[in-house]
Amino acid sequence: MAKCMDIQHAPELIKDGMTIMVGGFMGCGSPQRLLDAISRSDVKDLTLICNDGAQANGPDGSEYYGVAKLIHNHQVKKLIATHVGLNPEVAEQMNANEMEVVLVPQGSMAEMIRAGGAGLGGVLTPTGVGTIVEESELTHSRVTVNGKNYLLMLPLRADVALLSGYNVDRAGNIWYKGTTRNFNQVMATAADCVIVEAEHLTETGGILPENVMTPGILVDYIVEGGRADGTVND
Repeated sequence: MAKCMDIQHAPELIKDGMTIMVGGFMGCGSPQRLLDAISRSDVKDLTLICNDGAQANGPDGSEYYGVAKLIHNHQVKKLIATHVGLNPEVAEQMNANEMEVVLVPQGSMAEMIRAGGAGLGGVLTPTGVGTIVEESELTHSRVTVNGKNYLLMLPLRADVALLSGYNVDRAGNIWYKGTTRNFNQVMATAADCVIVEAEHLTETGGILPENVMTPGILVDYIVEGGRADGTVND
């Protein structure tokens, strides 16, 4: 069963050089309080797998939003993402050889994470055939099946996944609100340790079984994160 922990202790689970996955889409659905806590720690040389580099000037009034905090602090050694255009610091650090950036088509990334969670050897996709994607370190080879060319993309896994859930019960079962589900749900399957930030923490059984989107068996730790504006849970 998942363990509830103080958010201030969560960064202790993140070690230098680890690979971490972070849910969210441009910061929407990202565990903001968890990322705040990690940004205040000394952890460094992280490989970060997420949809994008988030953005400066977040809707919550923060100067750096979502994973942009970690990038701004130079805590990320390598970024694997699908889009980085909203965060100018990504290009600046990449061009200064301060951070390696690997871009992956968005649909391919989702499937690569799913493959990592399912224990599959990779994903066949036509996306990227004949483009620079073929040269990616995450592309194993070109494969021809029934006369059609595909790329065999390698699975993605992480040491730790950081998720955000709107309703989380004390057993770790998660319900995501609206589009905040995004990459959170699939990332829960593809990491050795899963930490979820609960916007609302409820008692076990507080989420109807048919509404559980991520089962608690996949979750190792729960932190009470409050809302993105910093207020506490109801």
